[in-house]
Amino acid sequence: MPLTTIMKPYLKTKDFSISKEVFELVHDETLDMLITNPQPEDIAKYYESEDYISHTDATKSVVDKIYQVVKKYSIQKKTRLVNSFANKHKTLLDVGAGTGDFMLAAKNQNWKVDGVEPNYDARMRAVEKGIGLMDRMESLPGKKYNVITLWHVLEHLPDLENQIIKLAWHLEEEGTLVIAVPNFKSYDAKYYKEHWAAYDVPRHLWHFSKTSIEKLFSKHGLKLVKTKPMIFDAFYVALLSEKYKSGKQNFIKAFLLGLWSNIKALKTKEHSSLIYILKKA
Repeated sequence: MPLTTIMKPYLKTKDFSISKEVFELVHDETLDMLITNPQPEDIAKYYESEDYISHTDATKSVVDKIYQVVKKYSIQKKTRLVNSFANKHKTLLDVGAGTGDFMLAAKNQNWKVDGVEPNYDARMRAVEKGIGLMDRMESLPGKKYNVITLWHVLEHLPDLENQIIKLAWHLEEEGTLVIAVPNFKSYDAKYYKEHWAAYDVPRHLWHFSKTSIEKLFSKHGLKLVKTKPMIFDAFYVALLSEKYKSGKQNFIKAFLLGLWSNIKALKTKEHSSLIYILKKA
């Protein structure tokens, strides 16, 4: 971090889903982002749960089923979005590919796909669908891509600055980088505070705003050209947040809170999660 960085305590929250450990969120006022403190050296153990849904195709609970339904709809929207950035090569890199469903959908629309996923179980589920994944960015072939996507992944990546450098290197000139991340400046984040499920510490190491995305990527030749809301995230995050706050699902309250967050965002543009579209000049 630069010497001018100003850090201030923001709030304390905990890992509600696995370890129950308490972590502090520190506000980097220069970048306008939150940083999870401390950041565990052995982060892998915080993903070792059958309940970590992005690494499974589980449909056991009501929340699982809702997630899978929304996921199918979201994949359709994601493929339409990346198709709008296609050039004649149609090369796509998906970082943090999970169980490979988005990559499979893109492949079925004639994209040449590569993907990265560090979790072994998720990679094996992707293999069952005919999608081979690499375990780290360093394993990628030395080539560049028309489009690179990170769907709720950037917040998980350690050594953020070097990861951004790698992403910029692998992107073609005039290529498109698509990043989806939670937005700690949303209404639902402010309402639920330490119980906001999208903090998801310590798996989420960083918590971004539009300012932080612009500043972090602009110095590596990537210009933010557009943001798009992820409408369903407000409802899903509110549902989990209600459970963390009260111990109950509270479907009706979660729905109303998610709806109100989206309505507020019509004016503020601060949706629960945002898709950032960046271009390499």
